Amino acid sequence: MQNPRYALVAYVKSPVGEFVENLRRQLHPALPQMAAHVTLLPPRLLNGTESSALQTLESVCGQAEPFDVDLGNVETFVPTTPTVYIRLTGGAVRMSELHGQLNTRALEFREEWPYVPHMTIAKMGAETAAQEAMRVASELWSQYHGSRRIRLERLTFVREEEPSCWVDLAPVTLGANLVPH
Repeated sequence: MQNPRYALVAYVKSPVGEFVENLRRQLHPALPQMAAHVTLLPPRLLNGTESSALQTLESVCGQAEPFDVDLGNVETFVPTTPTVYIRLTGGAVRMSELHGQLNTRALEFREEWPYVPHMTIAKMGAETAAQEAMRVASELWSQYHGSRRIRLERLTFVREEEPSCWVDLAPVTLGANLVPH
């Protein structure tokens, strides 16, 4: 793929992540199955090399302490895009701050939409499908009784190999420059 896009995500490998993955399969089985994640840097072209982007990630993330985020309500980005998601509440301000700190040097990019901390459930084909998916997802989410808190400490730098097909390039650990206990 010429001029690939890159992103920074935190995979959610916990019961709530499994819940979101199952919900995605139920609402939109035709979608390629991706791991549940929250995005710190939405897809972007680089302003330099992968190596310089990784240096920026290590520099910024090495100074950032791990933190928790809480999952709030199911919402949609309609009419902007037919995406259904769970808004992040507690920790969302810290996530936005980190997003702002990372959007620099090789990773600097003028994004199409304002950054909203969230966990995508599914991007539907049309507004009406998104509205129906939001209704179903809200109902099922209200029945979920597990933890809605996610610890952000290990992020993953990813590259889009082809549309909707992302590959992991490198792990990025928050606070990695700190002396281990």
